[in-house]
Amino acid sequence: MRRLMWIGLWLCGLTGCVGLPEGVTPVRGFDLSRYLGTWHEVARLDHRFERGLSQVTAQYSLRDDGGVRVINRGYDAATGSWQQAEGRAYFVQSPDTGYLKVSFFGPFYGSYVVFELEPEHYEYAFVSGPNHDYLWLLARSPQVSEAVRARFVARARELGFATEDLLWAQP
Repeated sequence: MRRLMWIGLWLCGLTGCVGLPEGVTPVRGFDLSRYLGTWHEVARLDHRFERGLSQVTAQYSLRDDGGVRVINRGYDAATGSWQQAEGRAYFVQSPDTGYLKVSFFGPFYGSYVVFELEPEHYEYAFVSGPNHDYLWLLARSPQVSEAVRARFVARARELGFATEDLLWAQP
């Protein structure tokens, strides 16, 4: 299993896991200072890094080197414990574009693409990874309105994400 993980990480490094999913465009006018803080995961496409976790949050803060400190935290009901991972993120393009690369595993990075963001108060964000297998609806509170949920599903479906497989956080 460990060997497969290393092979996967090596291939990811070779193939550049910081690409953009087809059709997904990062937001412009992104303001990191407004994005920092705690976000709640409202919905996601399941993947092995978060499998079985609930009450997931992401906390973003500035690093001394100009990057972003990332703390992802979630509750694992199977073990009755909280799981936490710390990573770092850096802009791929300009700092006013919602396109970052994030790493939780040494020198290996994956895309973090903010493709929709509530512009006035940064109340919710639609985020993808390097391909259509990774998708999140993040919000400043654990719940969002039905209108935001519907917009997220419609927009994600339009971009080719498997919205029928979304996992929704329980209130």
